[in-house]
Amino acid sequence: MLRARRRFRPDRFLFITGFLVFPVVLYLIYVINPYLQTAFYSLTDWNGFSPDVPFVGTGNYVDLFKDDVFLRALFHNVLILTVYPLVTITIGLFFAFMLNVGGRGDKAGIRGVRGSSFYKIVFFFPQVLSIAVVAIIWGRVYESSADSGLLNSLLLKLGLIDHDKPKLFLGESDSWPFPALHLGDVTLDASVVLWCLIAVAVWGGVGFYLVLFSAGMQSIPKDIYEAALLDGSSRAQSFFRVTLPLLWEQISVAWVYLGIAALDFFLLVWTMTPGSGGPDHASEVMSSWMYFTAFNASRIDKFGYACAMGITMAVFTLLFTVVQLRITRRRDKIEF
Repeated sequence: MLRARRRFRPDRFLFITGFLVFPVVLYLIYVINPYLQTAFYSLTDWNGFSPDVPFVGTGNYVDLFKDDVFLRALFHNVLILTVYPLVTITIGLFFAFMLNVGGRGDKAGIRGVRGSSFYKIVFFFPQVLSIAVVAIIWGRVYESSADSGLLNSLLLKLGLIDHDKPKLFLGESDSWPFPALHLGDVTLDASVVLWCLIAVAVWGGVGFYLVLFSAGMQSIPKDIYEAALLDGSSRAQSFFRVTLPLLWEQISVAWVYLGIAALDFFLLVWTMTPGSGGPDHASEVMSSWMYFTAFNASRIDKFGYACAMGITMAVFTLLFTVVQLRITRRRDKIEF
């Protein structure tokens, strides 16, 4: 059967093009153009000010993987990328399940725990705080004083520390729970200060993903949960056999967002840890080392080198996104 050929309508084409031209031009100027400039400067030894732009080719990228601080920062990002999304999504899913279908079943059907609406507001509250406010709040929590630091005061009351020897937390560079691994000049460690920052990130991120997962759970017909319970499924079985498969798309999106945030992690490191990346680079990440390299007065001639770091981060982020979306492809099969 022959299909009628759709006629080309110039007026419609011009109408659509008129709406697209302006935003596309802005996107090319303010998004694509900076990326292209960064890629070009990453192949040079430009200092950020001089009109001379000496071309060095891939020399910056070769030096990058000889930089022990950058390699240590890369390891920190990989550790954050492993722990931060996993913990945040796990806690977010648990609380979302409890607040939506974790309550007692009655004549009204499956419901969340009592007061679930209030709990959602409480958990979401950290999302309205700026990073500066979060840094001040958690700076007081981690303060290295037994008198004014919240955690140290609590540990003192429990008799776990002496008054004269409070925990440093944000100034603690010792590796935990396993010792640091030294490969030549490169130190691969999971310092106490890094775990403190991950805890702050989880605290700030759980609320948003709780709301995201709650929205997904509310779109699941309650009849499915009730049928599963009538068939003898426990709440745990309902979670793994019903909730997870039907929330797989939201979980995939959350994992990508959290992974991108883990590969950045700049604001927490820069606002909460002393100097650049904590004591002796104990909490250094790629973005903080890139910023320090580009704009610190002692390394002002390394702007091209910092651009190479930025391109490397962009490539890592793109590869992570592609791999993660490939791994977490939607699964539609539900098994009771």
